[in-house]
Amino acid sequence: MPGVDGPVADQLRRMSASVHQLSARIARLATSLGVDLENEAELERVLHIDAVRVPVPDRRVTPDRRAAPRAGMSPDRRKSQLREELRGLLVLRYGVARSYVDRVGVDATRHILVSAQEQLVREGFRPGADGAHLRRLFNQD
Repeated sequence: MPGVDGPVADQLRRMSASVHQLSARIARLATSLGVDLENEAELERVLHIDAVRVPVPDRRVTPDRRAAPRAGMSPDRRKSQLREELRGLLVLRYGVARSYVDRVGVDATRHILVSAQEQLVREGFRPGADGAHLRRLFNQD
C-alpha cells in the first residue's frame, strides 16, 4: 500500500501475496473447468455443488481388497474434485477478505483485492476470471 512503511507494509504485502495466489489458483481452476465466474448462475452452481457429487467406488468389491482395482481416478471424479476445490477456494477467499477487513480495514482490504486482480490481468488472465466482483463488492459502478 502506498505511503506505508515497516512491519505494516510487510504485513500488507504478505496479505496481498496470499490473495493473489488464492485468486490465481481460482482463475486457473475456473479456466480449466470451463467455468465463467463472471456469470452469476455459474458462480452459484459452483458454490452449491454438494448435491452433484460423483460417488466414490467401493474398493471392497473383491474378496481380497488388495486385488481391488486401483487405477487412476475417472475423468468425472477428477472434474468433481476440481470443482470442489474451486468451491472451497472461493469460500476461503471470502473468509480471508472478511478477516482482512477486521484486521486492516475496508480501504486496505480493497487495495489488496484490487492489486491482486490487477496482477492477475498483468499475468494474462482476463478481468474477472477469478470471480472477484470488486465493483459490485465495493459499490463502484
